[in-house]
Amino acid sequence: MGLAITAELSKPGRRVFVLERNRTFGLETSSHNSEVIHAGIYNPLDSLKTRLCVEGNHLLYELCEKYKIDYQKLGKIIVAANAEESREIERLYRQGIENGVNDLTFLTRTQIKRLEPNVEAVAAFLSPSTGIIDTHALMRMFYGRARENGADIIFNTEVVGIEKTTNGFEIHIKEHENISALHTTVIINSAGLYSDKVAALAGIDIDKARYRIHYCKGEYFSVDSHLRNIVSRLIYPVPEKAGTGIHISLNLEGNIKLGPSARYVNVIDYSVDETSKTDFYHAAHRYLPAIQMEDLSPDFAGIRPKLQGPGESFRDFVITDETDKGFPGLINLIGIESPGLTASPAIARYISEMLKGRF
Repeated sequence: MGLAITAELSKPGRRVFVLERNRTFGLETSSHNSEVIHAGIYNPLDSLKTRLCVEGNHLLYELCEKYKIDYQKLGKIIVAANAEESREIERLYRQGIENGVNDLTFLTRTQIKRLEPNVEAVAAFLSPSTGIIDTHALMRMFYGRARENGADIIFNTEVVGIEKTTNGFEIHIKEHENISALHTTVIINSAGLYSDKVAALAGIDIDKARYRIHYCKGEYFSVDSHLRNIVSRLIYPVPEKAGTGIHISLNLEGNIKLGPSARYVNVIDYSVDETSKTDFYHAAHRYLPAIQMEDLSPDFAGIRPKLQGPGESFRDFVITDETDKGFPGLINLIGIESPGLTASPAIARYISEMLKGRF
């Protein structure tokens, strides 16, 4: 997200700095995900998640073509394993249409079998504009554009304090063991898993503002290569409360993985619990019976920066200018989880519009 925004905002004559605590870009949420280009089906019509996902879907495919970023518009089938789930499938289908995803097709059981012979489902619908992307290539493109535009991207630099001044902010930064300061008129807080902490450093009461991040871990298991041709599209179940459910995803090499799961945690830890294999097997076996327990191996994990805690209802992206809270020039992006990857170029344009005439 930070790279997309920097590529959009940077230009000759405008000083833009990116402060990154890690040794390089994309080591956390940006690289620990399914690499899926979403269509905009799952969230409410009037939400930023939907609006920016639908816009970002089109922009992302355009960027892939323009900058030769590897992608595949595979399509996705969302399936119902029983009659109860079929009612949810119908609701999701209608919601997707209302959200402006105008290429959805409802499928009968016969049509499902024709498209994906190994999938068992009583009902489903097809989303042709869902795809997969080389996320690292996308980030490298944003990084290259930002550098060409004159942006300064500084790694191994942690923000440890933010002080409001009469005409902006003084940012206190730690580089190795040295503390220094940088003055700016605008701060864009796109710190992902740490965005609530950065907002707190600026002086915002994150509990009063409902900005506190809840870590939600998602694990992935890879599927043995002898099954690599078992499906030709992404296969998603009916979504669960904290995520889209354990689904079947493919990467650009054609390998299959299952995930992500959804479990709230207190610490950031990217290990995979091998004992979760049974849960993954049962989740996938419902609609892909050819998968056996021995076909699964632990792969990787990611952490979602969710605004809603366990059992809580939908929360939208927070993308806001904090002038009303007494912090003009502070732009907070908090809770940027899925579909953040898809929405990234649209969010960058959204921020650019917010800052028109400001600097």
